Order: sequence, then structure tokens, then C-alpha cells
Amino acid sequence: MQQGDGTEAQVTWDDQQNINRFGRLNNRLHELADEIRLAKEANENLEDAGNELILSDEDVVRFQIGEVFAHMPVDDVEARLEQMKEDAAKKLEKLEEEKESILAQMAELKKILKAKFGDAINLEED
Repeated sequence: MQQGDGTEAQVTWDDQQNINRFGRLNNRLHELADEIRLAKEANENLEDAGNELILSDEDVVRFQIGEVFAHMPVDDVEARLEQMKEDAAKKLEKLEEEKESILAQMAELKKILKAKFGDAINLEED
């Protein structure tokens, strides 16, 4: 691989492993972005459902469980919604933590690879 100053840098097996790892982390980062977006939408939907339930003056409401709707008391639905909100918030937090971990690993790999190859390697997204 040719460096910016015209000299050629040897790509060792370890360098190739670091490049491959960076690529895998980058792919996972893109997957996480989609998962985080979907988790945020799910949180918003649960919030909306909770708000609609508050506005409802019914004693029994339809609650979707899988593919079917079941008639359930409002109190039971409220409890289920709260549990679902907590689970969704925990999932979102876990995804955000994984994203931060991946970004830190990618920054470390980028520093190592840029130190060896300089401008000869492109690790930026276009």
C-alpha cells in the first residue's frame, strides 16, 4: 500500500485483521443505527398508546397480543404498557451503550491504522 509520501507500507496480517475488524464494527454500527431508530419509534408508540388509554373512558379496552386483540380491563392494560415501556427503555439504553462501545473501538483502530498508513487508507464514510 503506498503512503502519502510515496513510500510503500507493508500490510501485515495484523494490519489486515485490524482493517477487517474496523469494517465489521462499521457494519454493526449501521445496523445499530437502524435498531436504535426502531426502538425509539417503539417507545413513542407505547407513549402514544399510554396517552390514548388515559383519554379513554372505557372500563374494558382491546389490547393486541401477537396477532389477536383481547378485551382487557384498563388497569391490566396500563400495567402491561408500563412494563412494555420499561423493557423498551432498557433495550434502547443497551443499544446506545453498544453503540458507544463500538465507536470507542473504531476510534482506537482508526488511530492505529492512520498511524501506520497515513492518508493511504480511507476510514471515513463518504
